[in-house]
Amino acid sequence: MDVTMAMRRLVRRRLREAAPPPDLRPAQIELMVVVDRNPGASVAAAARELRLADNSVSTLVNQLVRAGMLRRETDPDDRRAARLELTDAARRRLAAYRDRRAQLVGARLDELSEEDRASITAALPALRRLLASLAEPASGAPEHPSSDGGDT
Repeated sequence: MDVTMAMRRLVRRRLREAAPPPDLRPAQIELMVVVDRNPGASVAAAARELRLADNSVSTLVNQLVRAGMLRRETDPDDRRAARLELTDAARRRLAAYRDRRAQLVGARLDELSEEDRASITAALPALRRLLASLAEPASGAPEHPSSDGGDT
């Protein structure tokens, strides 16, 4: 966990240095990724996926709306609910972020030995299964979403 957290943090820091304004925090980018994967998601659905409190996600939504990265649209089936959509600027931002991340990590992977690259590739299926297992609540344990909006 220490290795994956440190890698994520370092990659984000490197990418942030070259990112155009507005400067976005990791939690804001993660919310944009969720909305990109789930266009029209509600604040509550995004909060569940991010494992954050609804009010924390609502704050992130407000920040991203002000930054021109997110649109909040009224749900046609429930006028009290909002649906989240990325703006074109946000889509371009995410695409550029993913491209820069792939270039940065890809270049460093290319510097590793063939054995190291093979080891990483071989570990990925097991890591994906672990991630899927961790995403499900432990039997009998209640889920308590974080409300800090920090690094996830």
